[in-house]
Amino acid sequence: MQKTALVPYAHLPRAHHDRHVLTSTVDVFGTAHWLISESAPQRGADALPFDATVVSVDASGNAERTELSAVRARWPHLDRLPDGGFVVAASRARRNEDAHQVQVFDTLGRETASFSVGDAIEHLLMDESGHIWVGHFDENPLGIRRWSGTGELAWTSDGAHIPGLFDCYALNVSGKAAWACPYTDFPLVEIRPDRTARPVRVWANRVTRGARAVAVHGERVVFYGGYRGQWDRLAYGEIMETSVEPTDVALLTQPDGTAPGRRRVVARGSRIFVQPEPFTSWSVFDLAG
Repeated sequence: MQKTALVPYAHLPRAHHDRHVLTSTVDVFGTAHWLISESAPQRGADALPFDATVVSVDASGNAERTELSAVRARWPHLDRLPDGGFVVAASRARRNEDAHQVQVFDTLGRETASFSVGDAIEHLLMDESGHIWVGHFDENPLGIRRWSGTGELAWTSDGAHIPGLFDCYALNVSGKAAWACPYTDFPLVEIRPDRTARPVRVWANRVTRGARAVAVHGERVVFYGGYRGQWDRLAYGEIMETSVEPTDVALLTQPDGTAPGRRRVVARGSRIFVQPEPFTSWSVFDLAG
């Protein structure tokens, strides 16, 4: 099978390599962020609020730091607001803590709001208008929802007629829109809440099952990952009238040609960002490249 190598994208500065990486992401504008702390969270222990640092590195390699005060999430998701602030969310909403699941921080690292978006967060991605897209995993099958930066529900997949939406395996947020490939039927789903006449479009997926990321460019689509030894597979397809039809397959490797192994993945538009252990570097595959 043909191999496709990732391209190096952003690196956590070496001065921070002695810190623990709690989570990391690439925002809708292409800047990479690392949420780091002095130590790793302890399993089974109640976490006290702690101070953490966000290190941000843009596509040109320019780095900046933001100190966050009193972070509460032990297993967090992170993204940046368009105004430069940050959102940190706990993947699990524990008893008596729902109102504090999501913390919003200003550019000085001070908490300005908190709210709940529901337990079992699989994906949390900000769009360019400052809305927060959340996809849930199967322990809380709420589907896909879009929230304002102050915790108001702006859109929900309830009643959207997305077949087999039980676990949001793959979510891609770019501009003000989202693409998804959810378990159990794994359709390709386009969500544009501002397109009032037809906010949701769905195509049957004839390409693959179990993908953990999806990227789209025009009528072309690629799914990353899958079941039964397809962890590193890129499955290409073409969007037709009612379905996505297969066109090609490849293996996605690290820039040096090795398999990524355990990794984080973020999809934004035509790009899939991959961050293997020890989670200090992001590389990118671009369907439009």
